[in-house]
Amino acid sequence: MTAALLRAELASIAKPQDAVILARFFKTGKGEYGYGDVFIGVKVPPLHKIARRERGLALSETQKLIRSRIHEERLLGLFILTEKFPREDDAGQRKIFDLYIKNKKHINNWDLVDLSAPGVVGEYLRNRDRKLLYKLAKSKSLWDRRIAMLSCFAFIRANDFKTAFEIADLLMKASEDLLHKAVGWMIREIGNRDIKAEEKFLRPRYKKMPRTMLRYAIEKFPEKKRQAYLKGKI
Repeated sequence: MTAALLRAELASIAKPQDAVILARFFKTGKGEYGYGDVFIGVKVPPLHKIARRERGLALSETQKLIRSRIHEERLLGLFILTEKFPREDDAGQRKIFDLYIKNKKHINNWDLVDLSAPGVVGEYLRNRDRKLLYKLAKSKSLWDRRIAMLSCFAFIRANDFKTAFEIADLLMKASEDLLHKAVGWMIREIGNRDIKAEEKFLRPRYKKMPRTMLRYAIEKFPEKKRQAYLKGKI
């Protein structure tokens, strides 16, 4: 299989009416975060199905997909990486990780980040040095910073919260709503596993956190406690 054949397959199942909906949903208008992105109208389930089938695609061909101007082709390439990653040895995983980082400028919408960063970057760094994440968290690129935060999901799933809290602190003053949501989401995921750890992090910070970040972080709190946080009465 080649990238060209996979492009042709996606084109054959694309639905123009869905492309319009997806383009609107992912904010591709002028001045919006996804400005210039191109959709052809293929939803996630068929992309997952193709990725599972084609997880043996050569990395050179996968890279061609990730560098495409078409959103669904980039997402397919990333799905293939996430399917391939856990089945590789250390050397193979390193190649996938390196390819991901080399091409991160093409991972430029929130779904592309969220559906790939934990399974590739996070899993690769789970038992390795994580300095790269702190560097990404200080990047000017919104997507680099979201990769830094979402990669921590892999650590959180393993009940390792330290890096996630530190990245969250670095992003606390971010101006972008997409980062407020990402940070709040990861803090909430920590709380799903250890509510005491989440509240220990929140209590000295919650009054200064962006409102969206706080709302995401406390979404699953009992209503009385949630309201107390929102009203600054903890």
